[in-house]
Amino acid sequence: MPARDLQEQLDSLREQLDKNPPLSLEQRAELNALAERIEAQIKVEQATQNTSLSDDVNLAIERFEIDHPTLAGTLRNIVQTLGNMGI
Repeated sequence: MPARDLQEQLDSLREQLDKNPPLSLEQRAELNALAERIEAQIKVEQATQNTSLSDDVNLAIERFEIDHPTLAGTLRNIVQTLGNMGI
């Protein structure tokens, strides 16, 4: 079930953030806000087209892939799962 996969990946992202990687306060706030948006989408369980969420995750991937490849990999999994859900 894609929603369960997305929740697991979101949990993984939060665990990584809890390990306090070297992020600025702005970067941390951005990822936490993004995680909250993903969580809200999971709770609503809609399969509507919401490209802005996917776009935001893709932008986060671009910003974090060089300095924080593990976070970027988790975000890639999230965007793939969103796509599988039709979001």
